[in-house]
Amino acid sequence: MRPHSRQILSVEEVFGKNGWHAELVEGRDVLRAGFEAHHTRVDIVAQAFAELNALSIVSESPMFIAEPQMPALLELLMRANKQLTLGGFEYDIDREILVFRVTNLFERERFDADIVVSMVHCAIAELDRIVPYVSTVRSTPADLIADLDLQRLLERDDLIPPVPGEEEEDF
Repeated sequence: MRPHSRQILSVEEVFGKNGWHAELVEGRDVLRAGFEAHHTRVDIVAQAFAELNALSIVSESPMFIAEPQMPALLELLMRANKQLTLGGFEYDIDREILVFRVTNLFERERFDADIVVSMVHCAIAELDRIVPYVSTVRSTPADLIADLDLQRLLERDDLIPPVPGEEEEDF
């Protein structure tokens, strides 16, 4: 069994310093963790690619989508991806899991803690943000799915969880 890379060990250290429980996967440069977000539980998989000095953070949440809603879900994720600067949404059809993935290339073998923390926050927040939209698609009856305006759905702000520290003040 090969030892873990310096890269994934630096990610484990960042998780520990932030009070996030995580477990290294034996024999792989992979770390797993779980978080409770606003709308859903989010599982995080962090994978280091030592030869590239790259880190991928993948957030996942189980989400069954019935066959009649599948084309609308895939279009919704495509439309959401067009709005993103970093990362992207996917749906793993075989495992029935909603996925958000973000990757960064680092200059050094020891990954910058601030960037790792930002990547984890981004992966959790983006997956949590898309869940209510996906749930709307999932709960739309098959005979009405063609009438669902996905672009307008993505413009609904009432489904987005509040950003910590940005609550509106009453005047």
